[in-house]
Amino acid sequence: MSEASPKVDITQLDKNFIVPGVGEFDMTYTNVTAAPLKLEGLPWFAENGNEFYRIPKSAVAEYQAAKSGMVSLSHCTSGVAVRFATDSKVVSLRGKLAYSLDMNHMPRAGSAGFDSYAGVAGGKLIYQKTFQPNRDQIEFEALIGLNDSGLMQEWLINFPLYGGVEVVEVGVEKGAKLQAPVAHKVAKPVLFYGSSITQGGCASRPGNNYTSMLCRAVDAEQINLGFSGSARGEESMAEAIASLDLAVFVYDYDHNAPSNEHFQATHDKFFQIIRKKRPDLPVIMMNRCDYYDNADCRTRRDIVRATYEKAVAAGDKNVYFIDGESLFAGDLRDACTVDGCHPNDLGFFRMYASVLPVLKKALKLQ
Repeated sequence: MSEASPKVDITQLDKNFIVPGVGEFDMTYTNVTAAPLKLEGLPWFAENGNEFYRIPKSAVAEYQAAKSGMVSLSHCTSGVAVRFATDSKVVSLRGKLAYSLDMNHMPRAGSAGFDSYAGVAGGKLIYQKTFQPNRDQIEFEALIGLNDSGLMQEWLINFPLYGGVEVVEVGVEKGAKLQAPVAHKVAKPVLFYGSSITQGGCASRPGNNYTSMLCRAVDAEQINLGFSGSARGEESMAEAIASLDLAVFVYDYDHNAPSNEHFQATHDKFFQIIRKKRPDLPVIMMNRCDYYDNADCRTRRDIVRATYEKAVAAGDKNVYFIDGESLFAGDLRDACTVDGCHPNDLGFFRMYASVLPVLKKALKLQ
């Protein structure tokens, strides 16, 4: 029997795998909850006692009784971001993770990492760097971006899609300016409600979730209420969403509905609850992106389409339907997922490209 191969430290072979630290830079840190930083994606943050939690704490008892996974998955920070402006040549992150969620089909950079984007005010934000925590890492301090020009830049830092955080601070060089970001071009948030796909499984990093790409493209705050296997068209969640002042609402919980009968019973009702309180809110409805031409997929698509057609027949001019069959359309459709269901980066890009024209139409940007 041959001897076991020695354990290899890949960072000793390839320096590109080393997680960059802050080195000798003298950094000043500001909590992401403090001005002038702007924390986004947590509409019930104050109500929840400044906890990084995505649903109202007032609803937790109800979902615990229903054994809903939303209770635990609400600690995941999908869609959460911090924005600011600085002329610092170095930007870093420091903080403490609540946990790092490892899955066998998703990179830790996506499930538990942060990524950053920067650009001049009013311009396109360009990807900068990713911080990926090591396995079992809790506390961290790491480089998240560089600005060699030394000019004022707008920054966006996305939080983990499936991990959770306790404390996060943004670091800039001592003496650098730190300012509030410019206002979004779209004044109100775009909210997404749905499945693990909505939450971001299995993007390689947070900014590659299709919801994040869409919100960067139209320059809007993102609220992500995607919950793996758990968001099932709950009336109380519809009420909670309807309580928010939004630019657009996008929903797709096809995969989470435990049966066609459940989907049929909840889909239009969910829409009607929101429409009753928000009669002019643009609503985009979708069925699953991994559509296959079988009876189950056809039935679920028909359920979504029926909600849409009923609204149109009633004179609703602020409702949109996207056929999931179109989301992965084109060459290499079979290369769009990691497991036949969850999109990889190609799949999320295809979703983004398909949804963007509809989102712009809903926002009256075209």
